Amino acid sequence: MKNVNRLCLVLGDQLSFDLASLQKIDGAHDTVLLVEVMEEATHVAHHPQKIALIFSAMRHFAQALQAQGMQVQYVRLDDPDNTGSIPGELQRWQTILQAQEVHLTECGDWRLEQSLHECGVAIHWHGDTRFLCTREAFRAWAAGKKQLRMEFFYREMRRKSGLLLNGDGTPVGGAWNFDAENRKALPKNTKAPYPARFDADAITAEVLALVRERFAGHYGSLDDFNYPVTHADAQALWDYFLDFGLAGFGDYQDAMASDEPYLFHARISAALNIGLLDLRQVCSDVESAYWSGRIALNAAEGFIRQLIGWREYVRGVYWLKMPGYAEGNVFGNRRLLPEFYWTGETQMNCMRQAIGQSLEHAYAHHIQRLMVTGNFALLSGIAPQQICEWYLAIYMDAFDWVELPNTLGMVMHADGGYLGSKPYCASGQYINRMSDYCHGCAYKVRETTTDDACPFNALYWHFLMRHGDVLRGNQRMAMMYKNLDRMPEVKQQALWQRGQQLLDRLDDGEAI
Repeated sequence: MKNVNRLCLVLGDQLSFDLASLQKIDGAHDTVLLVEVMEEATHVAHHPQKIALIFSAMRHFAQALQAQGMQVQYVRLDDPDNTGSIPGELQRWQTILQAQEVHLTECGDWRLEQSLHECGVAIHWHGDTRFLCTREAFRAWAAGKKQLRMEFFYREMRRKSGLLLNGDGTPVGGAWNFDAENRKALPKNTKAPYPARFDADAITAEVLALVRERFAGHYGSLDDFNYPVTHADAQALWDYFLDFGLAGFGDYQDAMASDEPYLFHARISAALNIGLLDLRQVCSDVESAYWSGRIALNAAEGFIRQLIGWREYVRGVYWLKMPGYAEGNVFGNRRLLPEFYWTGETQMNCMRQAIGQSLEHAYAHHIQRLMVTGNFALLSGIAPQQICEWYLAIYMDAFDWVELPNTLGMVMHADGGYLGSKPYCASGQYINRMSDYCHGCAYKVRETTTDDACPFNALYWHFLMRHGDVLRGNQRMAMMYKNLDRMPEVKQQALWQRGQQLLDRLDDGEAI
């Protein structure tokens, strides 16, 4: 049988040895192509640490493939022949190698996948088997449903995976979801484990120098880059979390604390999203930790739910609803994203903490994103596309398939409730309950209408007032509107005036 000259393009978020498109590649005859291109690094102003992570991990992966006997063509960003785009490089290398077949695993970005479909190269596409649920399977599950609910999808994924099930198929502990046990504030004097850190080797040091030179205008610091860039280091990070973080994750996954960017969180999302860790193995490890008695059920179930429930769910919604999903804006928001999202220069301590650590580490955990920076964007009426671009740019783990539904759907409710049943809006009282951010803040969390009142308070009620036509029919919002309607008219007017004053300041470009 004649050998076929194959070219396999591997993208920067596909660095898995068991990637579907790599499985039929013959090291003696075929070629694997990896490319660093300016278009992917700059279509939004990605955090320098995010660019460094992907470039360094790509270079390490290429080296590992070569050690396995693969023929690898690796195009560096500063290669003088680099066309600057992934479709351009694919076309160039197909011509150079006279490849008879081109293989590629599904992309994580609709924009990129569309451009590859249109680039004039005949591509053999492979499903991304790193996920439990295929695009087709999710489409079949969603068929005929007016609204989707993650909880029911999650139960299907539990049944499919067999995770945390009894022998008769019922959920361990008698319930599918222990979310109510995952919402504790951090007690005083509770210390989180010291975060695992990974020093830069020669490859990473070279990449850091490149990124520092070529992306100096991007927001975010390179000074504290310490993320794993190899499969071995990603596994070490995961093992460290299993030993020291997972037991506390169940109780304190929603907690926040000043100058504590990580607490009991794993920090594996970036490694998982680019292929340095395997979803199934991670979930199996968590289940094993529960069965061996090392962790409580709420920690095991809560962690697994994030992965096979929410993570798979948002990917399904993304590929089901794109490209139109990206234009969702049910509230008609037009306000520009405040400059302090890029600098952290604000008197609100909670926002300063969350944004500051995001700029320093390219990281914030889900409650900081949802209930601090996201909540403020929702209450302030920021244009969804502006806040979506910020999340995509600033976070190490942000890729379009996971960032867009989380931000546009869950944070901004801009899809009208397709992804989530209610807006995740809250006053400053929520932040006060779940963190110590309010201590020492320039604003007073127990005040609502004074000049030094926490901005979240008046903005919360202003949001409910101005969007009552959309939200009053939502049963999960009924209690909030009952509380609003019970307020004396003078109180409502004062809240509206304070909220409008804050919004006017944002429109004038003032930091709050």
